[in-house]
Formats: sequence, structure tokens, C-alpha cells
Amino acid sequence: MRHRLTFLLALSVVLGCGSDHAERQAPKSQRQRDSTIGASRLPGAQGVGGALKAADSAASRRAQEEAAGQEP
Repeated sequence: MRHRLTFLLALSVVLGCGSDHAERQAPKSQRQRDSTIGASRLPGAQGVGGALKAADSAASRRAQEEAAGQEP
């Protein structure tokens, strides 16, 4: 009985430490991390969200200017 209990305990430790969920996830990009922070209620999160919106706006404006310059 004691050996069986020891075996089950050792087996549960090995299986519990076998794989980590965080290792299986792909690492997040800086943009994804900033977006998560911007959506949170942390102090300064509104500033991060505003900066992301400004960067998106600038990228969109730049793409429109490049497209306008390529037309005949």
C-alpha cells in the first residue's frame, strides 16, 4: 500500500511538471503587449491606448500618401 501511494505521488509530480502552458504559447509582439496594456485599467493605460491610435493614424495617413503618389 505504501509503495503504491509513493508511486502515485511521484507519478503526479512528474506529470504535473511535464509541460508548461506558457512554453507552448507563441511570444507576443510589442504591439500585442501594448494593446493589452491599453485595454487594461492600469494607471497610464489611456496614454498607451492613445499612442497606439496615433501610430495607427500616422501609418494610415502615410499609406494614403504613398498610394496617391503612385497613381498616374
